[in-house]
Amino acid sequence: MSDRVALRLDGRGGAEEIAFPEVIADAAGEGVLWLHLSGLAGEIDGWVKASGLDPLAVAALTAEETRPRCTVHEDTILLNLRGVNLTPGAEPEDMVSLRSYLSERLVVTLQRRPLYAMRDIVTEHQGGQAADSPGELIARIALRLADRAEPVVMALNERIDDLEDQVLVGQDHVQRGDLADVRRMAIVLRRYMFPQRDALTTLEIEDAPWLHRAGRGRLREATERVTRLAEELDAIRDRAQVVHDQIMDARAEAMNRQMLILSVVAALFLPLGLITGLLGINVGGIPGAETGWAFWAVCGFLGVVVAFQLWLFRRMGLIGKGRGKASGLP
Repeated sequence: MSDRVALRLDGRGGAEEIAFPEVIADAAGEGVLWLHLSGLAGEIDGWVKASGLDPLAVAALTAEETRPRCTVHEDTILLNLRGVNLTPGAEPEDMVSLRSYLSERLVVTLQRRPLYAMRDIVTEHQGGQAADSPGELIARIALRLADRAEPVVMALNERIDDLEDQVLVGQDHVQRGDLADVRRMAIVLRRYMFPQRDALTTLEIEDAPWLHRAGRGRLREATERVTRLAEELDAIRDRAQVVHDQIMDARAEAMNRQMLILSVVAALFLPLGLITGLLGINVGGIPGAETGWAFWAVCGFLGVVVAFQLWLFRRMGLIGKGRGKASGLP
């Protein structure tokens, strides 16, 4: 697709490609004129400022930052949409802005970065399958933007499915980095999907005379598609939070299990250490110091103490069959 495309729509499904005008008034004629520009901001902004458009439209089309919105100005509409960035090496959630100016006889669309959805629409019109009105044209664009976004959302769904499966089967190598990446993508995409739905809804209910019934029907369908994608992103974000909580719970349980083991071991050896410490002090009067069997008697006594402690811990529920799986103890 070239950087500049000018098509004259005849209203019957046909489109004629014409020379791109430097001033819109130079391209006056029958039908609907669609001008599409793609390229660097400086080049696009220079054409917009010299095109003869209304100053408000010029300001909207050349704004540095845009969010999806629909603004009605007299008998024209300014519409900003966003599409996923499918350029190789780019992040899909780094969504590309599409700025639009709509009137009864003129449609101007601008993009500063490649947008595959617009390439599809231009190719479709050049192939003889053109829209018959500005409303249908912008509805087709919105639907194609949704078409291009849907595989990205479905890929996020599959990734969160895999992470959920890994957590459910108890795998320990679930990477929180992968989960954080899914959450980040879902949040960024959702940030634009809901405003895009609102912008399309606003356009659909406007009383512009050139928005025909067929165009409004397509706009309604595009709105429903974008709404469904936004709801999917909401669900992905919530599922990612649940997976994160499950990972944190599993790690906390593992930590508690290890702490319980250490606590039981420390409790076992605390009285043993006390007894052996008392017997090892360097003072007179240690019983059995001159008796040959005293060492074995002390060992037997320590064994009895350990057995009593194990029985006591079992009665308290700290060890035993009931806590084997939870505590990791026999």
